[in-house]
Amino acid sequence: MRTFYVCSYGGCGSKMLCAALQKYGHVEHVHSRNPPLELEYIGNKKKQNHHLEWFNGVKIPKEELNDYTVIYIYRNPIDCIYSRFYMSDHLGNIQVENRYTTIEDVLSQQKDLYGIEEFYRNYTRKQNRNYNIICVKYETIFENQDILSSVLNIGPLNLIKRETNKKNDAAEIETLKEIYGNLLHEMKENNPIM
Repeated sequence: MRTFYVCSYGGCGSKMLCAALQKYGHVEHVHSRNPPLELEYIGNKKKQNHHLEWFNGVKIPKEELNDYTVIYIYRNPIDCIYSRFYMSDHLGNIQVENRYTTIEDVLSQQKDLYGIEEFYRNYTRKQNRNYNIICVKYETIFENQDILSSVLNIGPLNLIKRETNKKNDAAEIETLKEIYGNLLHEMKENNPIM
């Protein structure tokens, strides 16, 4: 059976993508900060008492690798911060060094204390892995979902965009744009699917 690993730092549409992929195989929602060089199982598979959304250190045998597809979905980090990062224990799930970091801490220190750029680079940087990572830009997934289906060799995803109306402080957003400016520029320039 085919298994899809849908990886993200949260607030990127990963649960939406997981739901769409379920009709094509088994799906794991992954929040591990560091993808391994050799693909591993997730959570309690072949290992007990492990975090359910992290790689668990048990390598997948070479003869099973073709049954696994790893997808990394990412999004403008500012939207993600306002969408998910305030929720209890989310920072622990994505392995932030200080799980009690607040947006106020990020704004006052004017640093990426959440490690979003590091998380992004861990998945997008070229590495000598024994598997590929398909990187998908959330902002373009809806108009490119047929291409993604073709890349994944599956039928239609039928993704529907939900509009969210969040009111955010303009001064906060400007500061966050400065903090994440280089990353925002790089993401904007990326192809929809890499």
